Amino acid sequence: MTTISWDDFEKIELRVGRIIKAEPFPEARKPAYKLQVDFGPEIGLRKSSAQITRLYAMDELVGKLVVAVINFPPKQIGPFRSECLVTGFPDEQGHVALCVPDRPVPLGSRLF
Repeated sequence: MTTISWDDFEKIELRVGRIIKAEPFPEARKPAYKLQVDFGPEIGLRKSSAQITRLYAMDELVGKLVVAVINFPPKQIGPFRSECLVTGFPDEQGHVALCVPDRPVPLGSRLF
């Protein structure tokens, strides 16, 4: 494990957003969805590719709050340009469970 400074941690913009759209991403090498996430009026909408197909159906994702890194540079994933990284944890089988707040919080709230 690499130790980082508090200044390093403060550079990471982990923000809460609400998934407003989930679509199939058949061009992805590994099964994934294309997500559109609303981070509120200050940040706006961002797109993300998420490999969460094993634990989540598309229809249950819409409306879900998620935690995402919003200050990585955009990443081209096949024909799709991902603008944020939705976070999650692998379970025992390696399937990704989303990192979510356990209470409602304002869109765009920063993780401290």
